[in-house]
Amino acid sequence: MFGALLAPAALSLLAVMFTDAKERAKAFGIYGAIAGGGSAVGFILGGVLTEYLDWRWTFFVTIPFAIVAAAGAFFVVREPEGGRNRSPLDIPGVVLSTLGLVCLVYGFTRAESDGWGDTTTISLFVAAVVLLLAFVLTEAKVKAPLLPLRVVTDRNRGGVYLSLGIAVIAMFGTFLFLTYYLQVVKGYSPVKSGFCFLPMVAGIMVGSTQIGTRLMTRVPARFLMGSGFLVAGVGLFLLAQLEIGSSYASTVLPALVLLGLGMGTTFNPAMSLPTLGIEPREAGVASAMVNTSQQVGGAIGTALLNTIAASATTLYVQDHIADAATKPQQQLVQLQGVVHGYTNAIWFAVGMLMLAALIALVLINAGHAGSEGVEDEVAVPVVAH
Repeated sequence: MFGALLAPAALSLLAVMFTDAKERAKAFGIYGAIAGGGSAVGFILGGVLTEYLDWRWTFFVTIPFAIVAAAGAFFVVREPEGGRNRSPLDIPGVVLSTLGLVCLVYGFTRAESDGWGDTTTISLFVAAVVLLLAFVLTEAKVKAPLLPLRVVTDRNRGGVYLSLGIAVIAMFGTFLFLTYYLQVVKGYSPVKSGFCFLPMVAGIMVGSTQIGTRLMTRVPARFLMGSGFLVAGVGLFLLAQLEIGSSYASTVLPALVLLGLGMGTTFNPAMSLPTLGIEPREAGVASAMVNTSQQVGGAIGTALLNTIAASATTLYVQDHIADAATKPQQQLVQLQGVVHGYTNAIWFAVGMLMLAALIALVLINAGHAGSEGVEDEVAVPVVAH
């Protein structure tokens, strides 16, 4: 809950504090690089704590980080003038959106454990549709909506939210499978597995601070995002070739580098475009939708791809276990089934990234930002309350 408060606040502050095109590109590039660097620390530190102390320390360790971050926010960050929305809080919108998203995410989680035909699973999806439709109708009528519909119906913002959410579906599920693959199939320790993700993080940082930052003021956003998703898709295509005996250096390493470069390149326009040309008081809403698309996409991706992997593994084992006469052969079939399930889910993730690239190329029509901070082709309508 508190993480959901933090992310849009950070993005909206960047949006209203950095208005010059080049400075804006640099600021969002650094934001993406720090996010990537943080994930690297998380992978490695999580592995160290799990291996040498106890897995519970992965939760305790957030406390000192939170204290440092809170102190920095209190003493350093200053709110820009006119950045606060003083409209009354839309309570019905809060309740309907929260319940709708909870039902949607929990529905995918139940589908993973109980199946798509389970009564509870179906009921949750139906409830999610009803609640989210009611949320849309409410936002269209209230005077001070939680989410002004013009924020998401603008094709540029809508294209970013949709393509980013779909891309995150692919990424989060892949992280889960790759972690399982490295530790269960290859026998890597938690610490070694954490270090194995460093090339991806390096790719994210290079893609965000170098490629994305340099090209954001020169290349139309749709091409930058579309090409980034395609490069990430090539990385997942390599991961879809995984076998029990696959080498980290020849298969996993180049895949992670491409995945990091591709997603890092998309971060700048994906974070910057939704708040471009919007009123400062609505920057928080636009930023919150970026965070929402990521979080919902991550939750759906983990549950959905896990379901696909589990189903593929079960079918593979059922088809091949009869040919395994000895216990070692049966264990080998089980392991082959696990990898088969992973690769099936990763193929689905490849399709998700291709779809994200197509949506970005078709829906987003904003041009690049001019060198003097004036957007050449951007047509983002700003409508006052």
